[in-house]
Amino acid sequence: MLYFNNKLTKVAGILSLVLASTASGFSYANTQQVALTSPQLSVQLWSVKDAMQTDFEGTLTKLAAMGFDGVEFAGFFGKYANDPAGLKAFLTKLGLKASGAHVPFEKLSAEQLEATVAFYKAIDCHYLIIPMDQRAFTVEGAKAVAADLAAVQEKLTPHGMQVGYHNHKPEMLGEMGKTPWDVIGKNTNSKVILQQDVGWTEVAGKDPVDFVKAYPGRTITTHYKASAPEPGNTEDPILGKDTTDWKALITANKTIGGTQWLVVEQESYPQGMTPMQSVEASLKGLQAIIADMK
Repeated sequence: MLYFNNKLTKVAGILSLVLASTASGFSYANTQQVALTSPQLSVQLWSVKDAMQTDFEGTLTKLAAMGFDGVEFAGFFGKYANDPAGLKAFLTKLGLKASGAHVPFEKLSAEQLEATVAFYKAIDCHYLIIPMDQRAFTVEGAKAVAADLAAVQEKLTPHGMQVGYHNHKPEMLGEMGKTPWDVIGKNTNSKVILQQDVGWTEVAGKDPVDFVKAYPGRTITTHYKASAPEPGNTEDPILGKDTTDWKALITANKTIGGTQWLVVEQESYPQGMTPMQSVEASLKGLQAIIADMK
């Protein structure tokens, strides 16, 4: 009976989001093709970049002890920069997975693609996300970025890997359906990951759930950020202490987004707290929200 009730709950959740999607003017035709997911929890290592550069192994060890399932790399590899096999062994020892990596277009150029693919394959990392490209700050520039993403994805597909793009504020500005983010979404195929950064989406005045609904199955990883470092932004930077409707987003991620990883990212830190302490507080806040949904 419990299983049956859970199934009804999931169906009802999907139906409510379908209705909301229709009301918002989004196409939701591909919803039935998106499998339900149970996302794991990761952390974007840029959040603790100073600690990563000072003590790579010690920092990863502490993050694993906090309870993270994975880490998203940001260009820091310590002594393992030329030893991906060693890095994979160290991650395995800690019980961590590589949830993805932020990789600039330069590393995916014709000259560097082979080496980049070999490194990330060796650490079992399948999602390579472009962290930022200022061309994507305008609708016209976003068209060029979309073309580059499509070309890279064609090269990554035979390797079982996916490229993606991560937003800041400018990509989300404009009329819904016509933002630079929409240009990227509409001009790339379903293999290209739309890694939404919730903090930046919200300072752009948008609801992150709307973008998940607009592109079913493409939010494979999502940055859970309570507060983006926007001038004048007074949002509490700790997950669960802010005003984001995380339960609605988690539901959308699980039922529509095809989301495999919820990635905690800190770019703002409460006074008196270190980046590591802030990340741990946000993880606990997110875990509490997830527990309250069961």
